[in-house]
Amino acid sequence: MANKKSCFVIMGYGVKVDYRTGRELDLDKTYHNVIKPAVEELGFTCIRADEVRHSGIIDVPMYEWLIGADVVIADLSTYNPNSFYELGVRHALRPYTTIAISENKLEPPFDVNHTVIRPYEHLGKDIGYTETMRFRQELMDSISAIIDSPKVDSPVYTYLKDLDPPKYSAPGVVPAASEKETLSTIIGRAKTALDAGDFMGAITLFELAREIDDDSDYVLQQLVLATYKSKHPSHVESLNKALVLLEELKPEETTDTETLGLTGAVYKRLWDETGELSHLSESIKFYEKGFRVKSDYYNGINLAFLLNVRAKISEGEDAIADSVQAKRIRQQVIEICQKLMGDGFDERGDKYWVVATLEEAYFGLGETDNFEQSKAMALTLVEADWERASTEEQISTLEKLL
Repeated sequence: MANKKSCFVIMGYGVKVDYRTGRELDLDKTYHNVIKPAVEELGFTCIRADEVRHSGIIDVPMYEWLIGADVVIADLSTYNPNSFYELGVRHALRPYTTIAISENKLEPPFDVNHTVIRPYEHLGKDIGYTETMRFRQELMDSISAIIDSPKVDSPVYTYLKDLDPPKYSAPGVVPAASEKETLSTIIGRAKTALDAGDFMGAITLFELAREIDDDSDYVLQQLVLATYKSKHPSHVESLNKALVLLEELKPEETTDTETLGLTGAVYKRLWDETGELSHLSESIKFYEKGFRVKSDYYNGINLAFLLNVRAKISEGEDAIADSVQAKRIRQQVIEICQKLMGDGFDERGDKYWVVATLEEAYFGLGETDNFEQSKAMALTLVEADWERASTEEQISTLEKLL
């Protein structure tokens, strides 16, 4: 292992929101589909911070990687402050073999303008196959070039030409793997439990992940999902507990569609359980916000559903207005989903939900043939039993409303 070259990857993990553009980017797609395969094809060890982090002290191994790795790749997408900080540390410690990358809509802060940032293109949360293969090759070429002929790429050493880099007792040797379970493996196990419907197991693991990284919106969102799905110790109690967790994500202020969708879902289920109109109103409010700010299909299809719910219990012009609006929203949702099913669709991690949303939208509009075709396709894409059960439950309820 000591003779094997190493690469440390600076970046966030999971789905992150770029608050300057409002887009959601799945950084795990970048890491697992692009960076790690490219690095490992060159024979390097490749590791990201969440594969190091555990319940012990993270500081020492992180700094060891930052100074000891033969190559560091820093993904600055979504303006992650940790990534900028760690890139600065690397630039201070090593004059060369650091590569900065980002999705192509990043507008770098002034102090990073002197750093070459290699761009790649995200398609929503995912990256298309063609772009994946293109950028893999670009990374491989860049790594090979800086290893074969290192040139100063740190602005620190570019401008302070007489500065000597600090001495390190074991340069090029990365810290040994920890026997403790890492953040990455804990989240992986939690997601497996969630997909299998083991919501209590998922809760335990996501809570453990939060002990390691209590600043991750992604982990907290997954914990909220597992909590309200658990129905433990009762459905209403699990929903109220999920609302308490959601307060940390500030749903009244955020434009994060995942948070807004989760908040809408919790209030929707509280309405189902209690029949309190205030819960129905809150659910509509958050789903509508999530749909309007980003044309998000998940929030849109649930907004249309709840407008039909409210139309059913209303009278006169209010009922008619809600029914008409629900129809218009479904038509918009169909257009959104059809666009998502274009180039790069096979690379998306939410293929089932896109098609299942189409299925429900066509059903709500009474387009039988399109509904049947979408349903058949959705059945080929489903990955977890609870996903299909959720779709069929909503369509069954919608049938009674229309």
